[in-house]
Amino acid sequence: MNGNGTNGDPPAAGPHLEYQRLRFSTQLPLDYLYHPTHYWLHRQKDGIWRAGLTRFAVRMLGEMVDHGFHVLPAQVVQAGQVIGFIEGFKAVSDLCCLVNGTFRQSNAALKEQLHLLHRDPHGAGWLYEAEGHPDDLCVDADGYRLILDQAIDRLAGQ
Repeated sequence: MNGNGTNGDPPAAGPHLEYQRLRFSTQLPLDYLYHPTHYWLHRQKDGIWRAGLTRFAVRMLGEMVDHGFHVLPAQVVQAGQVIGFIEGFKAVSDLCCLVNGTFRQSNAALKEQLHLLHRDPHGAGWLYEAEGHPDDLCVDADGYRLILDQAIDRLAGQ
């Protein structure tokens, strides 16, 4: 933990939900949507949705070593569609789309600075942007808190 009481999250810029369960803690921005597969979505000023992995997902993957996308800008995408991969020392996982609409771009900064996923998962460590409508499974921070509780309890064998 760092001095702000979290596992490396910078202090949230806006209103957020402080979350802690067992030995895991994070800050969940209240203006984000969260998916049961541990992704987040944040609506940008231009109506595009920015997507990334939550601190929980990043922790489960471990140190990141590679990532890539199978879709191109302007390609039509569907929520749940596999659009890429992320590889950590602990696992390789599919990257799934959370938006029904059009893929806009991936985060070019991650090509040279993949560590941003750990350092700032809810900010500079975003994965991609898409225009359209969020997956119906997305929930607010309070709903995601319940999803985290269940996931952490499962991992702890409770």
